[in-house]
Amino acid sequence: MRHFDSLENCDPSHRHANLFSRLPDALRHAMQAPAYAEHLRDINPAAIVSPAMLAELPVLRKSDLPALHKAKPPFGGFVAAQPGSFGRLFTSPGPIFEPESKQADPWHGARALHAAGFQPGDIVLNTFSYHLTPGGFIFDGAARALGCAVIPAGPGNTDQQLELIEAYRPAAYTGTPDFLKILLDAAEKAQRDVSSIKRALVSGAAFPPSLQAEIKARGIDAYQAYATADLGFVAYESPAREGLIVNEDLILEIVTPGTGNPVAPGDVGEIVVTSLDPRHPWIRLALGDLTAALPGHSPCGRTNMRIKGWMGRADQATKVKGMFVRPEQIAEIGKRHPELGRLRLVVSRDGESDAMVLKAEANGEAGLQEAVTATLRAISKLGGTVELVAPGSLPNDGKVIADERSS
Repeated sequence: MRHFDSLENCDPSHRHANLFSRLPDALRHAMQAPAYAEHLRDINPAAIVSPAMLAELPVLRKSDLPALHKAKPPFGGFVAAQPGSFGRLFTSPGPIFEPESKQADPWHGARALHAAGFQPGDIVLNTFSYHLTPGGFIFDGAARALGCAVIPAGPGNTDQQLELIEAYRPAAYTGTPDFLKILLDAAEKAQRDVSSIKRALVSGAAFPPSLQAEIKARGIDAYQAYATADLGFVAYESPAREGLIVNEDLILEIVTPGTGNPVAPGDVGEIVVTSLDPRHPWIRLALGDLTAALPGHSPCGRTNMRIKGWMGRADQATKVKGMFVRPEQIAEIGKRHPELGRLRLVVSRDGESDAMVLKAEANGEAGLQEAVTATLRAISKLGGTVELVAPGSLPNDGKVIADERSS
């Protein structure tokens, strides 16, 4: 079977209509939780039926969750259901507390494994951690929902893992790309046979082209997935190897860092995800990661939105003269001066003092530089200079604040 189900190659207009017809109900479920009720106050769920309307809702920043969860454990008031009604309960560094629903494949990963060539009956060596964090169970549940048998190996214990591989002959691997290389190197050194592993789905660490080439040279067809402990599988690679395909049942937006405003098509911005699970919906969760959308559809026939993959972090807050300057402040400058294009605050050293220059794309209207300089001081409470640059001259990399003091 080429595709996991008919959703993957459906008409995009049908997918769009389905997702946004379900969105009002997801909003109603979310607002049963007290923190969401406050976060989304004065919102009429029935009216949120388009991307433009969704973009008017406030974002919830993942970086804020640890403080919110600590203030009101375990879920900060953002989950209406009681903890005992879920199947498993986890924690991630922060701490952020995550519940797992009881249904099969609760993190929606089976289609990602299927796209990577995993098949029912495969034995999968899963080396993501099963200890407290959900990583191991995210991939475990996905593999078993696809009909695979899983070796719950977790990370480490390399010698014992080599024994397991020789005994069970797994066809597939899930884990970080780094640990896959560790296993292959250890097997080569110890002259152990791990040749049964032909496929891999990796996540949780960078997978640069050099490592991709090395893994491929060792006979393993490895694909990438973008997953988080909050949402499960967000996007995944297909045999076309042209970007990552957004998972079905998710609405993914790309916004200017520090705002909830969608970027222009193709521009780099922060990933914001809305999930429609009525038990635990997320409404505009800003993940803090940068990406850009790819145009058109994947050559593999899947028709959902594609992203370039992870392109860095959106949380670029930095201290200047002892005070934090944040992307939200730079976005506010742009809001007050709509005639500006892209903005980038460059922080450097001038002798023994911090210095900052706001580079702003503009056509150089009279008095604009002075006006933006005054706005920069009013918003940041710091002095800085403004440099007007030609429209289109700043890089399209999502970077709003560039700290060059260490370079």
